[in-house]
Amino acid sequence: MKKFILMLLMIFVTSGCSLYRIDSEDVATFLYPEKPASEVTYLENVDKPHEVIGFITVNAERSKSMDAIIRKMKREAGLIGGDAITNLQTNATGTWKKIRLQKLLGNAFIRAKFSATVVVFQK
Repeated sequence: MKKFILMLLMIFVTSGCSLYRIDSEDVATFLYPEKPASEVTYLENVDKPHEVIGFITVNAERSKSMDAIIRKMKREAGLIGGDAITNLQTNATGTWKKIRLQKLLGNAFIRAKFSATVVVFQK
């Protein structure tokens, strides 16, 4: 009985863990068909005529690579029909930012927030 209770407790404790939290906001006036992530590109600057159709926010551990974050963003952008993601921004979140000893604790940020704009190219 003790092992069962311990196992049940471990399930509840570990089930709340999340390495990534991905949110997207679709602001398009038209519904675009889904695309596979392989068709979505990351562009620092968009020089083609385009329309902004959404915004993606990924909350992840700071130790995650930028490539992994961009892959998650491309998959989410594909779900809302985007051709590309751009305007990638990041900042640390939470109460760590408010600590006065920020220079001393600079690498202590645990989570980081990444956001990007989803665009569709006009034809």
